[in-house]
Amino acid sequence: MTMSSVLPMVVSRQELEQRDQDDPLRGLREAFDMPPDLLYMDGNSLGVLPHRARQRAQEVISDEWGLKLIDSWVENDWLQAPARVGDKIGALIGAKVGEVLVADSTSVNLFKMLAAALQANTGRHVILSESGNFPTDLYIMQGLSAFAGDKVCQQIVEPDQVIEHLSDQVAVLLLTQVHYKTGQIRDMKEITRLAHEAGVLVVWDLSHSTGSIPVNVNDCEVDFAVGCGYKFLNGGPGAPAYLFVAERHQNSGWPILSGWLGHRDPFGFSDQYSPAADINRFQCGTPSVIAIAILECGVDLFTSTDMVALRDKAIALSSVFIGLMDARCMQFGIKLVSSRNAADRGGHVSFSHPNGYGIMQAAKQRGVIGDFRAPDIMRFGITPLYQRFQDIFDVVDIIHEVMTMGEWDKQEYNVQPAWS
Repeated sequence: MTMSSVLPMVVSRQELEQRDQDDPLRGLREAFDMPPDLLYMDGNSLGVLPHRARQRAQEVISDEWGLKLIDSWVENDWLQAPARVGDKIGALIGAKVGEVLVADSTSVNLFKMLAAALQANTGRHVILSESGNFPTDLYIMQGLSAFAGDKVCQQIVEPDQVIEHLSDQVAVLLLTQVHYKTGQIRDMKEITRLAHEAGVLVVWDLSHSTGSIPVNVNDCEVDFAVGCGYKFLNGGPGAPAYLFVAERHQNSGWPILSGWLGHRDPFGFSDQYSPAADINRFQCGTPSVIAIAILECGVDLFTSTDMVALRDKAIALSSVFIGLMDARCMQFGIKLVSSRNAADRGGHVSFSHPNGYGIMQAAKQRGVIGDFRAPDIMRFGITPLYQRFQDIFDVVDIIHEVMTMGEWDKQEYNVQPAWS
């Protein structure tokens, strides 16, 4: 019987402290530099610093770069880092060796994957996606369409209309598996199957999936995927992203960003580009060595951790959170946005309130770090690697106090900066 199936939703703090003591994953928290007196519920936006990352960065800077300088490209395996760490991420998402590469940003990788999918599915010209998808996904799609002129066009439809728009003009469908606002999980296997039946290839954004929920891209027959390194993988702010290209598609087109390291023989220094015959053709510029080294520390924390056990704990944490919010905070007009069905809910829980921004700012002053998404979404990350059950109780307790005292109504909590 799983943890989530036996844990009551409304419990005391003492009961949750005991649950933490009985948690077989409790030791993982010690791997992170957790700020004292902070209730961190934003690991779905930026993961916490692993202790090993600080040490590893110092090693790369002082020893590898500082002492060995350019020799470290070979002696310390810098050149192979994108593929090496890519394979480690690949193991988390059900990919084969040689199907995942760490490179660039999520946005750049989206551009590369959409272009690759268009080349692999000639005779069609439409990129299809859903309204409300993460903005960068839609923006990259729109930018590629604008650049290609009448050769490519973009189509954005309502989420429940995606399947009915899989026409013979659609080359590629772009979707996010876990929605960035609601946490809703898309059925990746079924949607990919339906797309393939219509002759459409699929690019999946796994930014809110990898390290949060079990993923198996090959079992789902996924064509292309991208994801970021700074959320659940704890790779640090602006960490390198990754891309997945199924082996069957790796030689189906000319890389749209045909950079030096994607060449078949980069050190042959030819004037003419000839793409590598494997995943490396999707490399572009020189990899960010220090950033990849830090990302690897976060990824390594998953190598000996069962993703099913992590997912089970995450479901239990989020279910307790929803139960406590129902009991203590819903009378203040706070509404659950995420699904009540745990199987449909990813690594964050979202609520709405007309004064959501002020509520989050008031809670922040009391040590609760979540995030706000316009127009009214309060989002709380569920990160079982380092989150405790007692933390959930304390977060709800503080939100209840904020609402009871009307703290959210202070003027300074309701002036949003331009970037929020």
